[in-house]
Amino acid sequence: MADSLPSLAFLGAGSMGGAILRGVVASGISVDGGITATNRSAGSAESLAGLPGVTSIALEQQPDGNLEAAASAGIVLVGVKPGMVPDLLREIAPRLAPETIVVSLAAGVTIATFAEALGSEARVIRSMPNTPATVGKAVTGLAAGPGATPDDLAVVRRLFETVGAVIEVPESQIDALSTISGSGPAYVYLLIEEFTKAAIGMGFAEADARLMVEQTFIGATALLGASGEDPAELRRRVTSPKGTTERAIAVLQDAHLERTFADAAAAALARAWELAAGA
Repeated sequence: MADSLPSLAFLGAGSMGGAILRGVVASGISVDGGITATNRSAGSAESLAGLPGVTSIALEQQPDGNLEAAASAGIVLVGVKPGMVPDLLREIAPRLAPETIVVSLAAGVTIATFAEALGSEARVIRSMPNTPATVGKAVTGLAAGPGATPDDLAVVRRLFETVGAVIEVPESQIDALSTISGSGPAYVYLLIEEFTKAAIGMGFAEADARLMVEQTFIGATALLGASGEDPAELRRRVTSPKGTTERAIAVLQDAHLERTFADAAAAALARAWELAAGA
């Protein structure tokens, strides 16, 4: 595996684009030709300007910044809001080199939309990362368009592996993946919020409640990762017969968590389809 990436252009380095960019920088991987990032405002651009190897452009000061960044990049990552993607693609299309790989970070925007603006031969890969990219713990789904080669997919996989794990899926599964790994961090934070409230309700100070709950989640997931065990097996080891944990787990199971999580994922997927349809 090569230990470097081609030059990168993040067009729209907002929350997700910025997370990937910061993750790549933090990984220490060499980027031949450096990284260019664009944002509309000078304030947003300034927040990235101090990162090593990054050229940060404010479009309000340099209106042709997207064109300049795209023209010189080996990989262009499109991170603007989904509704802005077609106009951006039409803007950069005349200056985009045929060998440039174009990676979508935009939720709900299809590979077909990219092909309409860039041509059917465009080397497009659709990605769905999640925000733990900022700490190198992302899950990213990748779906390659018909113009992308296996080598294109390999180099983009290497890019996203600098910030976590990668799963290759057909495009038809990208929206479903987003309901699990994309939205999933919010589900975890909600569980932590509610568990913390329970601890406070039992008389613990808020700071102590947060420490107990957050470190319990962090420790449990670290043990899961280090052990390689199935989570059900780890749960059984904590759940002594006729003990306190068994009683608590029974309450949670009586709340039909299995159905609740399935319903939540289905609701998120339905909304993804609505967004894709412009609703």
